Amino acid sequence: MPPVPPRPDDIDADNVTPPPPTDAAPAPTPATPAAAPKYLKPSARSVVVMVVVALLGIALILRAWHLWPFTSSVMVTDNAYVRGQITVMAPQVNGYVTEVLVKDFQHVREGEPLLRIDDRIYTQRVAQAQATLDSARAALANSDQSQAQNRAQIASAHATLSAGQAELQRSRNELKRYEELAAQQLVSVNDRDKFRTTQASAQASVQQSQAQIRIAEETLVSTQVARKSLEAQVESAQAQLELARIDLANTVIHAPRDGQISEASVRVGQYVAAGSQLLFLVPDTLWVVANYKEGQTWGMAIGQPATFSVDAFQGQVLRGRVQEIAPATGSEFSVLRPDNASGNFTKVVQRLPVRISINEGQTLAAQLRPGMSVIVRVDTRSKPMD
Repeated sequence: MPPVPPRPDDIDADNVTPPPPTDAAPAPTPATPAAAPKYLKPSARSVVVMVVVALLGIALILRAWHLWPFTSSVMVTDNAYVRGQITVMAPQVNGYVTEVLVKDFQHVREGEPLLRIDDRIYTQRVAQAQATLDSARAALANSDQSQAQNRAQIASAHATLSAGQAELQRSRNELKRYEELAAQQLVSVNDRDKFRTTQASAQASVQQSQAQIRIAEETLVSTQVARKSLEAQVESAQAQLELARIDLANTVIHAPRDGQISEASVRVGQYVAAGSQLLFLVPDTLWVVANYKEGQTWGMAIGQPATFSVDAFQGQVLRGRVQEIAPATGSEFSVLRPDNASGNFTKVVQRLPVRISINEGQTLAAQLRPGMSVIVRVDTRSKPMD
């Protein structure tokens, strides 16, 4: 039970000590000396723990930057992808699609037809070109006939000339004899004049035959020149016929190699223009392109074995070998090449594409697709494979 405080009437007034005056200064307290700071000496165990933590941190940094003593001859990069020569299938002629012979993602063989374009116009163009060729050949044959006729005319003119020359010689002889007889007054002057007229007529016949020969020869030359033009027309008609046949054949698009068709973006009845992209053909032959940092390519050589894991295969490892090393870094093939000759310079590590071929006989290789991400490892200390 707590003590009960005394009542006011129970307190003796004589024994009450009056309170000190409020304006009096407080009594001074004696000064105490300041306590000296205490230093805790770390234990040997704490020192060991701190040293171990520091060494682990340094080791992690060296490991992350692949510095000594964590340098390795195995060069690794995740800037790598599966590649393949994807072919863009496009028509070479214009027209309406009449038939699509493949489905999306279908496997096709080389030479297999993929789609057809309406060929009625191109069939008629072939017939038209064939008719033009036949006409040109007929004109060429007519030219040959004309040349034969011209040669016959020349031969006939030469025969006429020979006959005229003989007649001219005979008339000259007759005229000479009659000139002598007329000088002796053995024949009349009228008879002599008749032979003069005969000689002049024979002379004119000879000149006419010579002119006919020249005309026939000029006609022959003209026919020969025209024949060259007709031969050129025949060749042009043949070329037009071949072009028409090529266009007709191009109405059917065939697979250039074995592979797998992408999603077909063409439908029956669609009008397509020459060069328009209709579908893609992904070949069966694939490879890997790894973009290594320029410092990682030291010691890398063609033929060295390589391994790569595909992200889509949950870390499954496939094998290959270094097939080719690019002749320049990727930036050298860009449209806008970097110019470090002006302004501030910031060094950027360049990357060199390395082509990795895929070894045969691997089951997972058939499941590779162009564009897949992979992680490539190349041991630069290994010897190149044959």
